[in-house]
Amino acid sequence: MLQQKIPATVITGFLGAGKTTIIRNMLMNANGKKIALIINEFGDLGVDGEVLKGCGADNCTEDDIIELTNGCICCTVADDFVPTMQKLLEREERPDHIVIETSGLALPQPLVAAFNWPDIRTRVTVDGVVTVVDSAAVAAGRFADDHDRVDAMREQDASLDHDSPLEELFEDQLTCADLIVLNKTDLLDGEGIAAVRSEVAGRINRKPTLVEARNGEVPAIVLLGLGAGSEADIENRRSHHELEHEAAHASGEGHDHLHHHDHDEFESFALRLPAIADPAAFVERLRAVIETHDILRLKGFVDVPGKPMRLVIQAVGSRIDTYFDRPWAAGEKRETRLVVIGLHEWDFAAVVEAVEKAA
Repeated sequence: MLQQKIPATVITGFLGAGKTTIIRNMLMNANGKKIALIINEFGDLGVDGEVLKGCGADNCTEDDIIELTNGCICCTVADDFVPTMQKLLEREERPDHIVIETSGLALPQPLVAAFNWPDIRTRVTVDGVVTVVDSAAVAAGRFADDHDRVDAMREQDASLDHDSPLEELFEDQLTCADLIVLNKTDLLDGEGIAAVRSEVAGRINRKPTLVEARNGEVPAIVLLGLGAGSEADIENRRSHHELEHEAAHASGEGHDHLHHHDHDEFESFALRLPAIADPAAFVERLRAVIETHDILRLKGFVDVPGKPMRLVIQAVGSRIDTYFDRPWAAGEKRETRLVVIGLHEWDFAAVVEAVEKAA
């Protein structure tokens, strides 16, 4: 008898949109469904995987969480994702559902296309692509260039590419979605939420479902069971690069005119810092560093002397959240570990020095 295909949900979205929080909440409310997780992060400190391992959900043990760090999965599909999926599918106990959290800098399109590989397509299907949006960041204009200024520049240079790395990636993540979660709506009023809905809908030709969420609280029944079969619809979800590729071939320009999706626009580093005696003061000093150096994302764990639990720190722009998630394990080294992500224009040495001084 042929086994039914295992459904897989791809959860994507830009840095700090709230993907891990949504997955954590989903695991705690999955009604016993056994879920395997593949977590991909940009940088070599696996914060998201550590947070999810600490949630204690019986339906997703540490053995069910696979981490792929130090590289975006969209650029290493053949080397990392496909072998990982093959090993997962060879397990004696099959999961009921697979959830894949992409890096915040990843294109979901190559990942979805990989489900058409011969070794995978007969055993797994993409139940849906869920794109998580930081509503407050959209409202603040983080993903939009000043188009009036760019249009004026276009008059002088018709070849100008108006899309910023952030804007283009944001649109590609939206374009691939079957469901878009407008997260962090608690940070906006009704008018602001309406503006974000309009902004997001105006970025894409496809019309996926939009739902609003606060603190990543989306019922598992909403996230799982979409039945989209997204891998069969990949032609309607092409990224900017793929569309430019087609246009270049049509015009005879070939490959030289094209850029490839890489992460040269972004840099990350991990730091180990001493224990932080005053977390509130540390957060305020970090906020100043983030604003001065335009840090996109900062996250990690803090060792607070006298506290039996580790402190999770999550920063998106100048918004910083902290909470204690679990006790330090027996034999686990207590230390402060942070990963910092920003645009490549930053002064790397100055950013490292500033974060270290903040501690």
